[in-house]
Amino acid sequence: MAIAIHNFPEGLATFISALDDVTIAIPIAIAIAIHNIPEGISVSVPVYYATGDKKKAFYYSFLSGMSEPLGAIIGYVLLRNFLNDITLGIVFAIVGGIMVFISLDELLPSAREYGEHHLSIYGLIAGMGVMAISLLLFK
Repeated sequence: MAIAIHNFPEGLATFISALDDVTIAIPIAIAIAIHNIPEGISVSVPVYYATGDKKKAFYYSFLSGMSEPLGAIIGYVLLRNFLNDITLGIVFAIVGGIMVFISLDELLPSAREYGEHHLSIYGLIAGMGVMAISLLLFK
């Protein structure tokens, strides 16, 4: 559920950035696509090991991924008449805040509970580095 909530604003941000400037949207879409590979694995593997059902694992990964296009569609319907620099700034700030909140409030405490707290912080920092490098490479 947390990943679906996390994907919804990603779709919104990618779509709205594409409406404003495709040169901004392409690096964002590439970064999110790279980011979605381990995210999909993190959804499907636990479901598969818990149920032994590949179809169910695929189904839940698919559902969490479909919240991105849903975010794009809902964002377009709600914001299409209000798109300007201020709206884009507000949307990107909200999306960034949601992503950071989910990472810090949901994922890190879960990692601490399972005894891999430092490893998860290193992963968070490495993920930030990968995102920064990908944005620099596609600038």
